[in-house]
Amino acid sequence: MDRLKLEESWKERLRQEFEQDYMLTLRAFLLQEKQAGKQIFPAGNDIFNALNATTFENVRVVIIGQDPYHGPGQAHGLCFSVRPGVEIPPSLRNIYKEIAADLGIAPSRSGCLQSWAAQGVLLLNAVLTVESGKAAAHQGRGWERFTDRIIALLNEQGQHIVFMLWGSYAQKKGQIIDRSRHFVLASAHPSPLSASRGFFGNHHFSRANQYLLANAREAIDWRVPDQE
Repeated sequence: MDRLKLEESWKERLRQEFEQDYMLTLRAFLLQEKQAGKQIFPAGNDIFNALNATTFENVRVVIIGQDPYHGPGQAHGLCFSVRPGVEIPPSLRNIYKEIAADLGIAPSRSGCLQSWAAQGVLLLNAVLTVESGKAAAHQGRGWERFTDRIIALLNEQGQHIVFMLWGSYAQKKGQIIDRSRHFVLASAHPSPLSASRGFFGNHHFSRANQYLLANAREAIDWRVPDQE
C-alpha cells in the first residue's frame, strides 16, 4: 500500500480492498499477463487516474463506463476519454453533440476529459484494465467488485452527488444508489447503436448543474479545452 500511487483520500477508504483475496488474485493475473508479453491498457501509472484526478470529498458527478479503450494510445484511466491528439471516439462525439444541444457548448476538437475530472467528475470504468485489441478481456477478474466498492462508499459517505447512468450496464451497477441522498440520471448509452433511443435529448448536463446549484454545490463547466 505504501508504494501504491493513489490519492490519499481514496487510499484511506480503499486500503482494506487491496488486502482482499480477490485483489491479490487480480494483481497476480495482471502480472502474469505482462510477463506473458501481453500489452495492457492503460499504462500502469494511469490505471487509477479517475481516482487520482479528484479527491473523494470533491466528487460531484459520477459517470460510469464499462471498460477501457483497447486501441493503442487511447486509454488513460478516464471513461469515455482519450489522450490529447487521439481521434475522438464515436460515443464521446455523441456526448459532445448532446452537450451542444443542451448547453450550447461547441464540441471540442479534443477527446481528453481531464478538465472534467479536475472539477470533481469521477469518470469511472467498471473494469480498469484491458488487453490490447481485445475488448472486455479483463471483465470478471475482480475489477467490478473493486469499483462497486467505490460506488458504495460514495453512496454512503457522499452527499448530493449526481450519478449519470448511461445504458443498462451502468444502470445495473448503480442500483444501490440512495435516491434520497443523490441525484440519479439514467438514459440510453451514447454509443451510435443506441444514442438515438434516449441519450440525445436527455439534458443530463444542464439537469446535473441545476441539482448541484440547488444543493449549494458548484456547477460543472462542461467545456473541454481544444488541446492539440
